[in-house]
Amino acid sequence: MKNILVLCTGNSCRSQMAHGYLEYYQNDLANIYSAGIETHGLNPGAIAIMKEDGIDISGHTSNHVDEYEGVEWDYIITVCDHAKENCPFIPAKNAERLHHNFSDPSKLVGTPEAIHGAFLKTRNEIKDFCETFIKEELVNN
Repeated sequence: MKNILVLCTGNSCRSQMAHGYLEYYQNDLANIYSAGIETHGLNPGAIAIMKEDGIDISGHTSNHVDEYEGVEWDYIITVCDHAKENCPFIPAKNAERLHHNFSDPSKLVGTPEAIHGAFLKTRNEIKDFCETFIKEELVNN
């Protein structure tokens, strides 16, 4: 089994969504973990938008990257520029490091419809990224 870490700033929104989709698509090919360089707790908007697509992340926890010290990573995926630029060194001899900066819907201020639209857009981008990642990196290798 491969070990995959999804890393974001606060492990509350984008990394949690990616964790949920990677878990959904991986089909017993990997252990999925998510963490932040800080912990901000789960974002209710992320939980709600994932539930709309049938993925329940309400039982996830917001974890700090240091909690996984000693895990041998096969992949480390950063999902925001801040985490990529400010992440402490993670010793991982053979880990492939991937990065995709997804917009942060939790920062949007506006109408409920606009906020929902931002969460939906980010969720769908993360969903596409995760499905492609699993197919290209795990299934076809």
